[in-house]
Amino acid sequence: MKRSDNYQKYLLLRKQHPEFVYQDFSYRASGEVLEVEFTFSAGPGMDFKPRLKFHPGPGRLAATDPAKISSIVFHLGMIEMLSYWKAFCSPRAMILPFELTASQQAWWQKLYLAGLGEFLYTNGIPIPEKDFVRFDSPPGTPSIPARTETPSDAGRVLVPVGGGKDSAVSIELLKGSGMQLSPFAINPRGAIREVVAAAGFAEGSMLTLDREIDPFLLELNEHGYLNGHTPFSAMLAFASLLTARLAGIRHIALSNESSANEPSVPGTMINHQYSKSLEFERDFRTYTDLYVGGDLNYFSLLRPLNELQIAAMFSRHTQYHQAFKSCNAGSKTDRWCGICPKCLFTFIILSPFMPSNALKAIFGHDLFADASLLATLDDLTGVSPNKPFECVGTVEEVNVALAHVVACRLKQGNALPPLLNHYRQGPLYPKHVNTSLQPFMRFYGRDHFLPPFFDRLLGSALPVKGNLPCRDSPST
Repeated sequence: MKRSDNYQKYLLLRKQHPEFVYQDFSYRASGEVLEVEFTFSAGPGMDFKPRLKFHPGPGRLAATDPAKISSIVFHLGMIEMLSYWKAFCSPRAMILPFELTASQQAWWQKLYLAGLGEFLYTNGIPIPEKDFVRFDSPPGTPSIPARTETPSDAGRVLVPVGGGKDSAVSIELLKGSGMQLSPFAINPRGAIREVVAAAGFAEGSMLTLDREIDPFLLELNEHGYLNGHTPFSAMLAFASLLTARLAGIRHIALSNESSANEPSVPGTMINHQYSKSLEFERDFRTYTDLYVGGDLNYFSLLRPLNELQIAAMFSRHTQYHQAFKSCNAGSKTDRWCGICPKCLFTFIILSPFMPSNALKAIFGHDLFADASLLATLDDLTGVSPNKPFECVGTVEEVNVALAHVVACRLKQGNALPPLLNHYRQGPLYPKHVNTSLQPFMRFYGRDHFLPPFFDRLLGSALPVKGNLPCRDSPST
C-alpha cells in the first residue's frame, strides 16, 4: 500500500481548524420514511448537512415513539461526524446536542483512533498516543437521554447484506431456523438486490437506508483535505440499531468472522476491518447496553468461523454464485474488476471448494493465470510486510488454501498457471504443503456473543465431511 506524506498537512489543518462542532440533529416521519439530518461545522464556510432516509417497512413509523429514538439518532450522528471530522482532524470536537460522560468520551476516543488506524497509516501520520481528539460540550448541555426499552420481537432477526458471500451464508443458515428474516442494506446496489432476490425474498421486502454524503465534503477531498478509510461497519452498527428499533426487531445478525481480528499491519492496532473485529463488537454491545437499551441484540452470527469454512459453506449455495460481488473497486458497476486484492482473495479462498470452471464463470477469467497479480499474491500470503487494506482473510488461511490447490493440481498432473507456479517456487509452499484443511474446517472459536439458539444453529452446520477432495482441475 502506497503511503502519502501528509503529516505536515495534518498538523496545519489541526491548527487552522482547532474545533469541529456537532451542532444539531433532527428527524421526522414522512409517510413510510424516517428522514434524519445532521449539522456539522469546522468553522465559517465549512458547514455540512448529511441526510439519511430510513425505510423500516410499512406501518412501522406510526408505532414509533419519537422520544425513544432520539438517543440512537444522536449516536448515529457521532459516527456520521467521523467522515467529516477526519478532513480536518480538529483536536477538539464540540458536541452541542448532548453532553458525553467521561466513560462515553473514552469510548468514542477509542473508536475514532482505532477506526482511523488505516487512515492515519496511509496518510503517513504517526499514531497519536494521546490528544487525538477531545470531546467537549458547553456548560448546561443536557445529558444523553436514559437508555430505553421498547418491546421487540425475539422471533425476528435483521440481517445486514453487503452483496458478498458472508451475508449470503448467514441468510442460508437462518432461513430454516424458524426465525423471520429481514434483510437490511445501506444504499443497496445491484449485487445486494440480486443476493436478496437469490435468497428468495420478495421484491420490496428489504429494509433500506439511503445515505447521502454532503457534496461539499467531496469538494474538499478534491482540494487536498485529508481523506481515507473510515470504519463503515461502525456506521452500519448504529444504523442497524435504529432500523431494528423502528421495525420492532430484537436480533441483529452480522456476518463478521474470526479472521477479521487479524491486523492489516502486523504487530500494530492498524486493521482495515477494525469495526468488524471481536473487539469492536464487544465494545459496541457494552456501550449500547449501557446507553441505548438492552432490548436490541447485536452480534455476528459467523464470528466462531474462519474464511475457509465460510467459503466451503458458500460453495454449496450455487444460486448466489452469479449474484454476489465482493469487489469494492467494481462496486459502482456491479462487477468483479479481477485485478484488486479482494477479487484475488475471494478467488483463492473459494478455490479449494469449487472447480476452476465454476470460478471462471464467476470472475470472467482464471485469476491464477494473470501474472500481473503476482505482487498482490505476495501481499496476501505475507511475503510483503503488510496485508492489503481490504476485507480479506488471514495470511495463514490464504497460504493453506493455495498450498492445497497447488498440491491437488500437481497430484492430478495439471500444469500450474503463473500465480500458482510462483507460489510453489516461493518459500511459503514448503511450509504449508503438509498442512491439512481439516483443522480449519473443524474450527469453532469460543470468543463470540451468539445467543444459545444461534450458537446451536451454527454449530450444527459446520462443513466437516471427511477428507476434502481435490476440486481444482478444470475438468471436475
